[in-house]
Amino acid sequence: MLKKEISGIVAYTITPFSSSSGEVSLSVLGSVIERLIDAEVDAITALGSAGECVYLEDREWELVAKRSIEIVDNRVPVIIGISELTTKKAIQKAIFAEDNGADAIMLAPLKYYDLTEDEIYSYFSSVSDAISIPIMVYNNPATCGIDMTVEFIFSMVEGIENVSMVKESSACINKLHKLQDLCGGSADIFIGCNYMAMEALALGFTGWCTVAPNLINNVPQTILSMIKNNELAQAKQLFLQYKPLLTFIVANGLARTIKAGLELKGIPAGAAREPIKPLSDADVGILAVLLSDSKST
Repeated sequence: MLKKEISGIVAYTITPFSSSSGEVSLSVLGSVIERLIDAEVDAITALGSAGECVYLEDREWELVAKRSIEIVDNRVPVIIGISELTTKKAIQKAIFAEDNGADAIMLAPLKYYDLTEDEIYSYFSSVSDAISIPIMVYNNPATCGIDMTVEFIFSMVEGIENVSMVKESSACINKLHKLQDLCGGSADIFIGCNYMAMEALALGFTGWCTVAPNLINNVPQTILSMIKNNELAQAKQLFLQYKPLLTFIVANGLARTIKAGLELKGIPAGAAREPIKPLSDADVGILAVLLSDSKST
């Protein structure tokens, strides 16, 4: 398979549900993906944290993965997110993603029992052995319960054939610097923490993995273009304009916050799947103000 270059703004989809049936709404999924492509994103990831991947039944996960790839239709690269407790299930989903045309997978182990580094390494290497497309290592301790060290991530970059990208979401600036120093020459490094994107992109990270284009369209792409053009003051000013919104999105939960924002924009994305509750009315009001303020500032 011809491997596509993945860099720049990697946008994340939500998984929309029908308000009446609770089933996945493929029509709204199509609308969400078209909005992201109109926002000039460089790649799209389905079934990440914002896509509620761990809350979907297997049939739903497969439906969203397959239809997302079909809807994008090779206009930009597609990454499929996989977070599983067992290696067997992760392998099954990775094979499904590749067989249906995914350009890469984003892989994050979930923890119930504590996992040793040897067990995590085996998880990634076993998935890699089963597929031929690139793997993005997703370090997200807030949702997965595992915070991989930079040295351990580097060992997987060096030792596992298909591991060629890293998404870092631990929100530690020292770790960002260390990751770039150690892994930057061997793998493409992406920032996954929205409110730290400016620092990471200024460090030369390959890109920004973000759900923000669902609500703020091509602003992330504009910030990245300014940085590439060495217009750092302008980039910082624009980033700071949107930082309160980016921080709010992270602090209040990606899926329910983005879905609430899409509803404010007239897109019926449905609620997050229970037990996740919708944003409170008060928080929806705050979100509406942040969306309005960021546009008018």
